Amino acid sequence: MISDEEYLYFADRALDGMADILAALGDDRANRRPDLPGANSAYAIVNHCLGVLEYWAGHLVAGRTVHRDREAEFKASGPVNGLLDRMARAKRQLRADVAAADPAAPLRHEPRPGHYFAGQGLTQGGALLHVYEELAQHHGQLEITRDLVR
Repeated sequence: MISDEEYLYFADRALDGMADILAALGDDRANRRPDLPGANSAYAIVNHCLGVLEYWAGHLVAGRTVHRDREAEFKASGPVNGLLDRMARAKRQLRADVAAADPAAPLRHEPRPGHYFAGQGLTQGGALLHVYEELAQHHGQLEITRDLVR
């Protein structure tokens, strides 16, 4: 099993890469959707990633009560600096959530009904692996989005 620091190194790389892209795009381009069917803005992609962190690491692993509106995450827009501040807070919270996790233990809450992990006996370590999967996937999506809105 990997250490907390190894896990956070890779999660931070994805989050820091996203933050760099947002900062370089600025408010206007970060809130622009590429001209593709169903495309999301860079702002919305990062906002969604913060929802992933809060729900998967915060709710399912750490056990905090979370009220998530996943659909609204993709409609969000706003100033980049505010989102960067939220990212910094989310990174600190992820460190605390990972430190408190018991990778072999069951989740503290069951995923939403109908979710593909519901009823599968996912562990806290599995949920954290899913967090990294989402961060890495969306970091790549953000790189493509950046290239399309430039």
